[in-house]
Amino acid sequence: MNGGLLGGPPFFLLRSRRMATKTLITEEEYLRTSFEGLDREYYHGEVVERTMPTFLHGVVQGNFSILFHPYRRTHGLVSSSEARHKLGDGLIRIPDVAVRQGMPKRDCPDTPSYVAIEILSPDDRMGDVTQKLREYRSFGVPHVWVVDPVSQELYVYDSDGLHQVRSLQIPEFGINFTSAQIFEE
Repeated sequence: MNGGLLGGPPFFLLRSRRMATKTLITEEEYLRTSFEGLDREYYHGEVVERTMPTFLHGVVQGNFSILFHPYRRTHGLVSSSEARHKLGDGLIRIPDVAVRQGMPKRDCPDTPSYVAIEILSPDDRMGDVTQKLREYRSFGVPHVWVVDPVSQELYVYDSDGLHQVRSLQIPEFGINFTSAQIFEE
């Protein structure tokens, strides 16, 4: 890791952002709530604030929408940004980008996406990010990716953990997104 957002002190030295928020509501209340500004996640009764994305974060997010668009017709892959996903009882996360085969049956999908992508922001904490990655995999998301727009590094999170890679691939669909494609400005 070359000093990107995943670099720095080990995650056990970083305080979890989840500890900072103490608003307790039911899942039903959460799902009916629109928050001012950035939407929030739900973690077992607690409303969890997310870090503010940067402009570069938004550019990368938009690039993924463009990159996945041709696969909508050929493979039925549909990408969404900043949408709530129910990963289990009391657990609702908002991946930066989620890709599904076909449209979900609910506004807050409760079945695994095909791909979950986290795009790092300067205030992201390693412990919080890795927890989300584990949750996506435990829920059954087969492709979990992390993108660092500052260092332009790509990572895959699989059963062996987090690995830096040169491109992000979905071999079963012939997808191979390079750094140049993902970080195009």
